[in-house]
Amino acid sequence: MVTFLPSRPGRLADVPSFTRAIGGAESNVACTLAAAGHRTRWVGRVGRDGFGDHLVEAIGGHGVDVTAVGRDPHRPTGVYFRTDEDRSTDAHEVVYYRAGSAASAMSPATVPYDSVADARILHLTGITAALSADCLDLVRDLTAPRPGRPLVSFDVNHRPGLWRDGSAPEVLLELARRADLVFVGADEAKALWGLKGTGAVTELVAGPETVVLKLGKGGAYAVDRRPESYADIEDADGVGFLQRPPRVDVVSTVGAGDAFAAGFLSATLRGLDMPTRLRHGHLMAAAALTAPGDLAPPPRRAHADRLAALDTAAWETLHLGPGWTEADQQGPGRTGDDQEVRTP
Repeated sequence: MVTFLPSRPGRLADVPSFTRAIGGAESNVACTLAAAGHRTRWVGRVGRDGFGDHLVEAIGGHGVDVTAVGRDPHRPTGVYFRTDEDRSTDAHEVVYYRAGSAASAMSPATVPYDSVADARILHLTGITAALSADCLDLVRDLTAPRPGRPLVSFDVNHRPGLWRDGSAPEVLLELARRADLVFVGADEAKALWGLKGTGAVTELVAGPETVVLKLGKGGAYAVDRRPESYADIEDADGVGFLQRPPRVDVVSTVGAGDAFAAGFLSATLRGLDMPTRLRHGHLMAAAALTAPGDLAPPPRRAHADRLAALDTAAWETLHLGPGWTEADQQGPGRTGDDQEVRTP
């Protein structure tokens, strides 16, 4: 969708003007992964209109392959407006105009499996599944077992306003169980399935090789069920890893979840171990948290690798503020160091 960002804080009724940008969980992940040095493709549908032109050009401008994006001549490109308050507060407002949009009409017929079959990882979210019955059919088709399918990554991304028929708990659990890698927030698990605790959630989401439970300020917990991870353990329920996040001076929370997924997926593509994948997720999320807008420049790979390799004591005192992703680009004696690591 095209996102309209407010020119100043306040209610939507009071904001006099907006700045146009791009929005959407899957495209956010694709853009962030491209900025991190990976080859990415965004597959979707937009209207044959000016907003559709803007989305294709803007996402392509981030280095993402957009050749598989379809253009619908009969339906418009979806848009939404939001305030700049924290999403967790009652002051945050979002208004969507995407009913009947090109994206809501996606289906297995308009988004063929061939457009994603050659990927190493296929990243999907529960938002797409909620847009229409055809979109749900598409996500079911893309998560169906088939020989040689990409590793399927699924971010539950529960948006209550999109599931007015009450089917979210059943449908999102079904889709999560069909994936290979699942991201779900502890708050989502409680709202959807009434579950608390890492064990209860990971036990319910059976099937995926990896389940990542996002715990907010408590960090992230991953269960790794890949056979090579528990070859020497009699109980093959998987191995659990808890990784707390660094301390972050938050500018905006928008896009942090997508950035975490991108960081984790980047480390997955590189074959890094599970604790390091979680750390890269936290670092990419920190880049989003310390910058305004949905997308933020990620740290350079060498910089992120250096921070992810810190020992436990150094990681626990890591303090990231605005501008920290550029701290390693200023050369010897760089002034960004005081923003990068601070000891309380």
